Amino acid sequence: MNTCDICKKNFKLKSHLVVHRRIHTGEKPYSCDQCGKSFSENGVLNKHKRTHTGEKPYSCDQCEKAFARKDKLTLHKRIHTGEKPFSCEQCEKTFKDSGALTEHKMIHTGDKPYSCDQCGKAFSKNSRLTRHKRIHTGEKPYSCDKCEKSFSQNSALKVHKRIHTEDKPYSCDQCEKSFSDKSTLVQHKRIHTGEKPFSCDQCEKTFNQGSNLTRHKMIHTGEKPYSCDQCEKTFYDKSTLVQHKRIHTGERPFSCDQCEKTFNQGSHLTRHKRIHTSEKPYSCGVSFTNNRILTNHKRVHTREKPYSCKLCDKHYTFSSLLSTHKKSVKHLEMMNSHNDTVPPSVSISLIKCEEVYIKEEIKEEEIFEENPLSIQITADNIDPLSIEM
Repeated sequence: MNTCDICKKNFKLKSHLVVHRRIHTGEKPYSCDQCGKSFSENGVLNKHKRTHTGEKPYSCDQCEKAFARKDKLTLHKRIHTGEKPFSCEQCEKTFKDSGALTEHKMIHTGDKPYSCDQCGKAFSKNSRLTRHKRIHTGEKPYSCDKCEKSFSQNSALKVHKRIHTEDKPYSCDQCEKSFSDKSTLVQHKRIHTGEKPFSCDQCEKTFNQGSNLTRHKMIHTGEKPYSCDQCEKTFYDKSTLVQHKRIHTGERPFSCDQCEKTFNQGSHLTRHKRIHTSEKPYSCGVSFTNNRILTNHKRVHTREKPYSCKLCDKHYTFSSLLSTHKKSVKHLEMMNSHNDTVPPSVSISLIKCEEVYIKEEIKEEEIFEENPLSIQITADNIDPLSIEM
C-alpha cells in the first residue's frame, strides 16, 4: 500500500501517490508550449492543448455536438436522457453533475469560501469570484471575431454574437416575438402576465425589471451618479447619459434597413420600424404602435387627469395641455398674485397662448364627450411625447 505522509491517504499504485503529492507541494511539472500554463498531470495538459487546436474528439450520438473532453460528453448526454444522479440530502433537488450539487449545498449551509481581496465580497464558487474580479481589473478576455467588442464573461459574448447571426432562439409562447437571450424573454413575458415582482420599500410602486427599480430608488435618494462632461446635466443611469451625449456629438448610430432614416436611440428605431411592418403590439380593443400612445388612450376609459397645476385646481390628461395652461394669461396672472416673476419671453405671446389654451381645453372635453376612440389620433397631435421621432 502506498500512503501519503502528509494526509495519510492510501493508493494502490505508486504513480497515483506521486501525482497526489503534487496537491500538497503545488508542483506542476507539465507546461503548455502555447500559453505557458502548467499542470500537475500530463493527461490534463493534453486535454488543455485541445483548447488551442480546437480538437473535439468526443461527439454525441444523439446530436451533432462535439467535446474536447470525455467527461464533458458524459455530462452533455444527460440532457438527452434527463438523468440527474446527484441528489441533495437536505431537499429533493437533483443534479446532473456533482459540481452543481456541491454548489447547491452551499445554499443550505450559507458557505461562501471564495472572497475578493479588493472589496471583501464572498462567493460560493471560485469561477464566480474570477468573474467578479474583472470588475476591479477591467479585464475583458472574451472578444468578438466579427467586431472589436470585448466582454468580461463568455456568456455575454455568446449573446452578443447573435446580433451578427440574427439568431433568436428564445420565443414567447403568448405571441410570435423571439429574443437572443433567455433573460430578455423572461422580462418580456411579464408584459402578458402583468407581473411586477420588484417593489420599492419607500413607496408602493412595483416594477417588472430589477434595473427599473434601482433607477426608481434614486428618485427617493436624489442620487444622479452619471454626469455629462460637456454640460452640467446629471442622470440616474449610464445608458441615459450615453443617449444624452449624442445630443452633443450628433451621433445617430441606429439606422433603418428599409429606408435611410437614422436615430440616436435604439428604441426610436424599433418604433420607427413599425411604420414599415404595420405592427401594433400595444392593444386595448384598439391597437397602437407605441406604449405611450396606449397609456394616453387608456385615460379615455379612466378619465384620469394626472397633470395638475400647482397654482390652481386645474387637471389635464396630457402634459402638453398643462404646459399650454402654464403659458396662459390666467396662469400668469395667478403667478403675479403669488409674487412670481413672469418670464419676458412668455409675456410677449400672452394673448396667443390664451387663445390656444382655450381651444385645447375645449378640444380635450370634445375628445371625451363626442368620440373617445379618436384619442388614438388626437393624442399624437396633442402630446409631443407620443409622436414617433
